[in-house]
Amino acid sequence: LMDAFPRVPRLALTATADAHTRADILTQLGIPEEGMIVAGFDRPNIRYTIRHRDNAARQLRLVLQEQPGPGIVYAPTRKKVEELASALAAATGRTVLPYHAGLDPATRAANQAAFVASEDMVIVATVAFGMGIDKPDVRFVAHAGLPKSIEAYYQETGRAGRDGDNAVAVMLWAAADFTLARSRIDEVEEARRAGERARLDSLSVLVETPGCRRANLLRNFGEDPPEACGNCDNCLDAPGVRD
Repeated sequence: LMDAFPRVPRLALTATADAHTRADILTQLGIPEEGMIVAGFDRPNIRYTIRHRDNAARQLRLVLQEQPGPGIVYAPTRKKVEELASALAAATGRTVLPYHAGLDPATRAANQAAFVASEDMVIVATVAFGMGIDKPDVRFVAHAGLPKSIEAYYQETGRAGRDGDNAVAVMLWAAADFTLARSRIDEVEEARRAGERARLDSLSVLVETPGCRRANLLRNFGEDPPEACGNCDNCLDAPGVRD
C-alpha cells in the first residue's frame, strides 16, 4: 500500500518502544531516521515498588488497603484473575471485578464500564485490559507476576496516574516466573530467541537491582537519568548490599 502511494505521509505513534523496535518501525514504514521524534519516558508521579512474591493474595490485599481509588491488578492467567478477584473482594470489602477473554462479552463490557465510571473499584485482569481506556485517575497498578518485558511493564504501569497525581506501581515476582519465561523462549522461532533472552535479562536486572528502579527503567529506553529518583522503593528505603 505504501509503495502504491509513496507521496502520502505516514505517521507511526507508540507509547513504548525500545531502540530496536523504533529502528524496526522506521524500516518497515520507510521513514528516514531524522523523522523520528522521541519524547521523555519519565513519569515522576508514579512510585515504583518491586517485591518478592510469597503470598500474592495477602500482599495484594495490603496494597488495596493502603491505596484508595481505582486500581488495576494484572494476573498472568484467567484462572488467577478469577481467584484473585474473589479473594481480594472477600478480604477487603471493596468492589473487585475480573476481566479476561474467557468472560462472556456482556459481562466483560459491563465490568469495564463499571471500572471506568468508578472512583474506588479494582479490576483484576489479564494484560489486554487497559488498551484504549481513557481513565486518568487510576491510583495504582499491581502485577501479580512478572510482566512480559520492560516495555510491557512500562506501558502497563503507565495506565496509572495519567491525571498527574501520585500513583503507585507494585510488582510481585518469584524465581518461578523466570523459569517459566525461559522455558517459553524455546517455543518461539529461533531468530527471535536472542532478543527475547535479552528482554528477560533486562527484567532480571530491574527486579534484582539495589539501585534506583526509575533510573534502570529509563536507561532501557536510551535515556540518561540521575542515579536516584527519590520516588521508588530502593531510593526511599535502600536495601542492604554486601560485596
